[in-house]
Amino acid sequence: QVQLVESGGGLGQPGGSLRLSCAASGGIFRIGDMGWYRQAPGKQREVVATITAGGNTRYADSVKGRFTISRDNAKKTVYLQMNSLKPEDTADYFCNADVSVYGGGNTAYTYWGQGTQVTVSS
Repeated sequence: QVQLVESGGGLGQPGGSLRLSCAASGGIFRIGDMGWYRQAPGKQREVVATITAGGNTRYADSVKGRFTISRDNAKKTVYLQMNSLKPEDTADYFCNADVSVYGGGNTAYTYWGQGTQVTVSS
């Protein structure tokens, strides 16, 4: 029912920028914490950045100072602004969100998007 759809991925150049978006839809009552994760070939999925419902952000050391996570509650969307891209940023990027649905009480479930590919190369 609840769906998260990422967009904005593609080819970026080293030192360049990309902006990822993740829009949530469905019978959403409230969206809590949201985040971005990535998985490079042959590696485990890792957290990139998270943002709480209150706007508190945290970043992986590898992206701190380069990436910025933000959210637009009216659009039910979380963004990841990626600056100073490095080849090491190449990965599949996934967004997630803790969502409470109408009729579901105060229980929030974590939903995941299908992912969007980011390739950083010259």
